[in-house]
Amino acid sequence: MNTVLFVIGAYLIGSISFAVLVSKLFGLSDPRTYGSKNPGATNVLRSGKKAAAALTLLGDGAKGWFAVWIAQHYGPQFGVDDTGIAFVAVAAFLGHLWPVFFRFVGGKGVATMLGVLLGINGWLGLASMITWLVIAYAFRYSSLAALIASIFAPFYYGLLFGFDAILLAILVMSGLLIFRHRQNIANLMAGKESRIGSKKK
Repeated sequence: MNTVLFVIGAYLIGSISFAVLVSKLFGLSDPRTYGSKNPGATNVLRSGKKAAAALTLLGDGAKGWFAVWIAQHYGPQFGVDDTGIAFVAVAAFLGHLWPVFFRFVGGKGVATMLGVLLGINGWLGLASMITWLVIAYAFRYSSLAALIASIFAPFYYGLLFGFDAILLAILVMSGLLIFRHRQNIANLMAGKESRIGSKKK
């Protein structure tokens, strides 16, 4: 029962859409109405407000980290084991993808997944972040960087810790992230994908 409560709490934390909240704070258009219509940092950046995009990135990442951190530090005394933490990680990620507070219209989960990975293990999160940065810098496509980083994340975890419930959780998140980027994949293949920093139309 306690594990269920932690999972529900993680989902609610993940359901906080910083893209929408930060955009309102800066007086910007709802990110669900322009560009890719994705409430995430990359789309907020298309508004031209780098500070808003940075705050969105920080907030979406922090909520993933926070949900896992709570489960790791307070869950064990309530009987939450590693399997429970794996469910918490996925729940926070699902909250971002389908947030209950925003009519289940969420982002693609890149920053939140990175926050979850940092919460699971700092080295795992750092390796995934570096992978994203290298690909993003080389090709200027946020989606491509996210896809490659999400593919490598389970391998990094496996090398560090082997096969367990948390690895399965990372595989689930990676699969969902790739699924959410299916249009981006089509755009990349067609040469129509927007590059990082391109303005909204």
